[in-house]
Amino acid sequence: MAKAYCIVNIVKIHDTEKFNEYVVGHTPTIAQYGGRFLVKGNRGEVLEGVWPANLMVVHEFPSVERFRAWYNSEEYRPWKELRQSCADVNVILTEGADPE
Repeated sequence: MAKAYCIVNIVKIHDTEKFNEYVVGHTPTIAQYGGRFLVKGNRGEVLEGVWPANLMVVHEFPSVERFRAWYNSEEYRPWKELRQSCADVNVILTEGADPE
């Protein structure tokens, strides 16, 4: 089964205090669903094309199903709502290559 990767581009933070609360509060929920951080808050460097070089986060989950279970979970819901109220982000979900 292929792993799932969630790529988050943090475009703009409107309320730093609330966003910092989100960062601290939501982190434990990720591990509950088998997820982990691969990249956390690093600034991206655009090598080709047009992409805002903002703060980036990359999560790895055991599968798309485990990611979706976390993303739609009761544990994450209040944190997602808090993030959506204080920051503009782009979120992309993709599967990794199937293990050989």
